[in-house]
Amino acid sequence: MVKDWIASVSVYRDRRVMTILFLGFTSGLPLLLVYSTLSAWLTEAGVAKTAIGLFSLASIAYGFKFLWSPLVDQIRLPVLTRRLGQRRGWMILAQISVTASMLGLGATDPAQGLWWTAFWAVVLAFASATQDIVIDAFRIELLDEDQQGAGAGNIVLGYRIGLVAAGGGALIIADAFGWFWAYAAMAALMGVGMVTVLLTPEPERVVSDETEALERRVIAFVERKAHLPDKTRNAMTWIYRSVICPFADFMTRPDWIMIILFIALYKYGDALLGVMANPFYLEVGFSKTEIGVVSKGFGVAMTIAGALIGGIMVVRYGIMRALLVCGVLQAASNLIFAVQAAVGYSIPMFVITISVENITGGMGTAAFVAYLSSLCNVAYTATQYALVSSFMAQARILFSAGGGWLADNVDWVTYFLISTAAAVPGLLLLLWMMRRYPPDSREAAVESTGPG
Repeated sequence: MVKDWIASVSVYRDRRVMTILFLGFTSGLPLLLVYSTLSAWLTEAGVAKTAIGLFSLASIAYGFKFLWSPLVDQIRLPVLTRRLGQRRGWMILAQISVTASMLGLGATDPAQGLWWTAFWAVVLAFASATQDIVIDAFRIELLDEDQQGAGAGNIVLGYRIGLVAAGGGALIIADAFGWFWAYAAMAALMGVGMVTVLLTPEPERVVSDETEALERRVIAFVERKAHLPDKTRNAMTWIYRSVICPFADFMTRPDWIMIILFIALYKYGDALLGVMANPFYLEVGFSKTEIGVVSKGFGVAMTIAGALIGGIMVVRYGIMRALLVCGVLQAASNLIFAVQAAVGYSIPMFVITISVENITGGMGTAAFVAYLSSLCNVAYTATQYALVSSFMAQARILFSAGGGWLADNVDWVTYFLISTAAAVPGLLLLLWMMRRYPPDSREAAVESTGPG
């Protein structure tokens, strides 16, 4: 057993898996620069709270990145695609755009030109979401099937480190040298991703027989439209190949509607917990400093540990079994919050609560990312992963929206018991899927979810 786990851990030493760690870091850098870090800057500049709240709309790009993901999948960039390849070319373009928009945002003065600050925040969010699209596609295509779990663990690990740098790191630099230099330092750190891309070869995109058959329909479609003007026919062909084909391919999976429902429900209990966690901490009596040190500092380390464990479990047991074990632990961790509510203010108990919740949450996230990755056909990786990940994010937001109303009408112990129960439908659906498509091996666990 120990030897098997050691062998599973060794996958993290693979160069391709390590590459994902650095790309995860650059993926995590921009988010807080258009969210909480930017909010701190706006507050210091004397911007009204209403306007600060509206700035959060800039991050809406992350939830709708599937709308332009077909461009990343299909459009060849002048010079960059020829020299670097489809994925690497788009990644370098996105990273240059993120770097430039970080510098542009940092050079603004919210007190004197708020509209310019808003403009660059939107540009940064759009460039960052585009980078996420291509990094996710690159990760799925670069790694072998048995490396996807470790890749999921490393993408979460790198992303969390990027969040720490753009959160606490940027605030420290801003306090010492000013906001421009804080954003300039984050722009410089984007060089990590650029160097990684330049040192990593373009991944191979293998087209399956099913995809070739789908593409032949495109050719037949073009032949039937020979009477149309060339520009019109070419535009219709591009839409068919880039937009319709990825969605049509996804819907060829057995029980694809159940897969979509599972994606929506797997993190339901976690979403209810997360939306009311900070109000709970404050109401129990923890200070903002205690919350910051334990939840945001120590908690990040626990999430990273959980992500690595989750990746190892995917390697060791396969995606579906890892999803089940991590999902059960993730749901059960909500019960520790019910204990915290019953105990009340207690720093030792708070540390235990954060440890349990963040480790299991990291495990569940790593297994879930590996599962979402396994759903993607490499011919349409960017489009399909952007679709399923955006759907996951939107479902999480939608399902968590009623958390405040629920917390207003029940006590905290009851709230966390309900959040635990909210995870049950997703787990039951997972059991049904495992029974219908038994994961006899790690390979079967991947193949049962659709073509890779």
